[in-house]
Amino acid sequence: MAIHPIEFRYGTPEMKKIWEEENKLQRMLDIESALAQAEGELGIIPQEVADEIASKANTDYVKLERVKAIEAETNHDIAALSKGITEVCENGAGEYVHFGATSNDIVDSSNSLLIRDSIDVLEEKLERLTKIMLELASENKMKVCIGRTHGQHALPTTYGMKFALWADELHRQYDRLEHARANVCVAMMDGAVGTTAALGTDGWKIHKTVARILDLPAAKITNQVVQRDNHVEFISTLANIASTLDKIALEIRSLQRTEIMEVGEYFDPEKQVGSSTMPHKMNPITAERICGVARIVKSYVNAALDNNPLWHERDLTNSSCERIMFPESCILTDYILNLTIKLMSNLVFYDENIERNLNLTNGLIMAERLMAELTRAGMGKQTAYGIVRKNAIKANKEKLLLGELILQDSEVQKYLTEEDVEKIMDPHTYTGSIEIIIDELLEDSKNWF
Repeated sequence: MAIHPIEFRYGTPEMKKIWEEENKLQRMLDIESALAQAEGELGIIPQEVADEIASKANTDYVKLERVKAIEAETNHDIAALSKGITEVCENGAGEYVHFGATSNDIVDSSNSLLIRDSIDVLEEKLERLTKIMLELASENKMKVCIGRTHGQHALPTTYGMKFALWADELHRQYDRLEHARANVCVAMMDGAVGTTAALGTDGWKIHKTVARILDLPAAKITNQVVQRDNHVEFISTLANIASTLDKIALEIRSLQRTEIMEVGEYFDPEKQVGSSTMPHKMNPITAERICGVARIVKSYVNAALDNNPLWHERDLTNSSCERIMFPESCILTDYILNLTIKLMSNLVFYDENIERNLNLTNGLIMAERLMAELTRAGMGKQTAYGIVRKNAIKANKEKLLLGELILQDSEVQKYLTEEDVEKIMDPHTYTGSIEIIIDELLEDSKNWF
């Protein structure tokens, strides 16, 4: 019976497949195979023995059910793995399985493969989402809307700016994931305390040869484990990605509020139901789910940090935590990436509301421009600020148009004409360098991936 929502509700098939028990077993078998091949290559074990171990180190021979049955007796997963391979090897080759290794050589190196495969999936989706944002930025470059600071109307901006901003941030997250890959996806085969003592002077050659066979960088130095600051970086990067997706979804949720309703997620009126009791509801459930699941991913950062300080050359406190943390953080980050792709691919714009909200404050959002133009016309900046502020407060209090009120000010009349003020009060023309900013970003993005 399924218990965890990942089993039946959250996650994508491609990411779940990486972390399923069968694939995790295969990745550990891949490490045992690489170890045998390296030892055969360097003459530490007979080549025919290495070939036999490598040929049997797969789930066609070593069955998950059998390994789990052995573990139930031994209470040790890697001892069970080793015995499972030994049982299927012929001609005594099983006697050489796992020679010179310690359990965490297998665990950490196989986790590196699993994390590498996970990063491949995540990067493909980050790239896809970034390109969706770039396309939206281009399409909506000059779709003028109100910008909000502190939850209040500030100055005009454009939807192109929002999407370009997010595209740039997503690209930085892609780069962070690449950096984390370089540090966390490493191979180790260093023995019980990192000295390779069981393999003598050949140990370091084995370490590097195993890494080459696995197509992973060799860890520069370990004790019994790859140091967990690397895994902190990886989990922190996933949390950072989740925070970006949270940010995007939160903005869409806010913009979809009834009082704003500028953009929102697509709602299928023929099939979708918003509420079991309120027939009119069309809730931003995709965006809300992104925000909710992101909290879980972000919560793993503390767990990852606590896994870094271990007793002496290593204790086991990180192990149980990582069995949960690695798959869940990868699966859930991938899941909300998928949701965000869906959300942004089907975004609905309500242009009438965008225009309505832009003019909601009767021109108050153009106060900065009025001040700037008065200053350009020769009035002192501080004087201009005081005059515009006084009239803006009055316009807001008495629900008057700022443009009309400002023209009644005798000081303003010395510097600006009615025609000047009319041009100044048009929010669609107060967009600064937006077009240049977005065009440069779009041009730079051609070299991102």
